[in-house]
Amino acid sequence: ALRLRVFDLNCWAIRYLSKRRQERIRLIGDMLRQEDFDLVLLQEVWSEQDYSDLKVKLGGCYPFSHYFRSGVIGSGLCVFSRFRILDTLLYQYSLNGYPYMLQHGDWFCGKSVGLVIIRISGIIFNIYVTHLHAEYCREKDAYLPHRLVQAWELAQFIRHTSKAADVVLLGGDLNMHPEDVGIRLLRGWTGLRDAFAEAAHFEGCEDGCTLVPNNCFTDKSELLPFPLGIRIDYILYKAISSFMVKCEELKTTTGAAPGMDVPFSDHEAVMATLHIQRQRQAAGATLATAEPMLVDVVTEARTEVAVGLRAAQRQRYSSGRMALLALLLLLLQAVAALGALAGLDAGQPFPKLSFCLLAFLAIGILLLATGLHLFHTMEVKMLHSTEEQMRMVLQTLQE
Repeated sequence: ALRLRVFDLNCWAIRYLSKRRQERIRLIGDMLRQEDFDLVLLQEVWSEQDYSDLKVKLGGCYPFSHYFRSGVIGSGLCVFSRFRILDTLLYQYSLNGYPYMLQHGDWFCGKSVGLVIIRISGIIFNIYVTHLHAEYCREKDAYLPHRLVQAWELAQFIRHTSKAADVVLLGGDLNMHPEDVGIRLLRGWTGLRDAFAEAAHFEGCEDGCTLVPNNCFTDKSELLPFPLGIRIDYILYKAISSFMVKCEELKTTTGAAPGMDVPFSDHEAVMATLHIQRQRQAAGATLATAEPMLVDVVTEARTEVAVGLRAAQRQRYSSGRMALLALLLLLLQAVAALGALAGLDAGQPFPKLSFCLLAFLAIGILLLATGLHLFHTMEVKMLHSTEEQMRMVLQTLQE
């Protein structure tokens, strides 16, 4: 038998933007040094300097670590381990919001899933850490199709990379409530189990919430419909071969760090103690028993992806039409300029300054609209590809 203690936290450590960032990074490092976790999964460590500071601080306790780099400002994902890391792999999600939504910024992060492989007492562990696109507005969630694509790609990535593993563990900020279609799709398609639902003992925020109103860094207005908070950070697990995994205990932090007036992050940390034991008989596949329910989940997810596909097609059409109009305006200006050079203009010529300003405006609109058209063309292709994959899966499950 083997016991594995896992720590998962969305650190919310954005250089120059996060409040009291350096102090919180120091508190996180101090806490991890005092505790005896075997594995630490962190998200939103956007600054590599913060990662380097943690690596130096935790080197004696967690000699092995890895930082996953992607996107413009980085994935923010990193792992610290007491056990040697045998291999790593990063997969960047094909859809991740919109580059022109600067106030949200998810696109610049290159949201990804990171994999580290470790061996403990002869048991191969595939450890996944991820951070999916944020919701921002639950009533009108414009990013739901993108987050569903991410959940689907995450599930596919786990299925296709975990075949040689004995135990699979996923930790991270999934930005989905426990009953959302995305989390049901992820769990149903991979067979992963929720540590909170399976824990023999729980201690922490009510209902396991990890984004709570009494956190001083939390936007209270976003949690008005949820007086207790929401649970969007998870530790999920399953055994692949002849092993059995149970969650003995699950804890969350509950606000400010001990003896301090500041919490570790705007999210509460999730801490799980897992018991891994070898079975006499290899565990059988659980997918077949869940197929009827999985058909409904995949159908629901495919419907949402199709809605996003139609919206992306409309945006592609609008941006393409705008680019075409800007191009026509430039052509008209070119004809007018040639006419003026040939002496064909009659009367007062068009003022040169206004003519130049109009030309620059048309060029700017053409470049912007062309860029948007190309982006939404790629978005349409990825949404269509995901919908096609889900259609094939549905056919297989139904047959």
